[in-house]
Amino acid sequence: MDGLADMGGTDGWGAAMVPARDEPVFGEPWEGRAFALTLLTIGRVSGRNIDAFRHALERLDRHAYLDDGYYGRWLNAAELMLVDSAILAPGAVDARAREIRGEQVEEPAVPEPAKPDYSPTGPGSLREVPEPPRFVPGDRVRARNISPAGHTRLAGYVRGHVGTVEAVQPGHVLPDTNAHFQGENPQHVFTVRFDSRELWGAQAEPFGVTIELFDSYLEPAS
Repeated sequence: MDGLADMGGTDGWGAAMVPARDEPVFGEPWEGRAFALTLLTIGRVSGRNIDAFRHALERLDRHAYLDDGYYGRWLNAAELMLVDSAILAPGAVDARAREIRGEQVEEPAVPEPAKPDYSPTGPGSLREVPEPPRFVPGDRVRARNISPAGHTRLAGYVRGHVGTVEAVQPGHVLPDTNAHFQGENPQHVFTVRFDSRELWGAQAEPFGVTIELFDSYLEPAS
């Protein structure tokens, strides 16, 4: 889906979006706990997967995605996944926080869990793809100009643009379907190089941009 999370190639965010060279992994103790809680939520508690987590990040509003910081964003996505799986009722976390502040609040009833019926076919995300790859290094390809309604890893800034295949990567679970528990649908992945001027116009500083793209994101360049 197109949303705030697809920041690649956009401007206007300022230097605050660039990490410092010596920035610690966890700037405050709560960030480490948020990291651990989110990892626990993704699989064991919510029954979901890493692609569903990324889709949860995509669905956050501007405040939840930006204003709460990086690990605040993770916590917000973890909460959303728990609500998706009916481990938490909508508004339960907010109600508990208000109780801690001393407010008189009636917490929503605990729902009946509804985890997805999901089990990966193997460890990690790499999978065998029996068919030979459609493209080989040197082929000119175009990133499809599509705007999927659900999760996708097709970055907006390359859509509709032409690049050159540099390498064929191992087969990989397709995030677009895996995030919605519609099957792993493994595909070949291609490293594609784009010229900056193809992406941002003739006035752009000349340099190459490489990006990994799934087979279904590509078509032959005419």
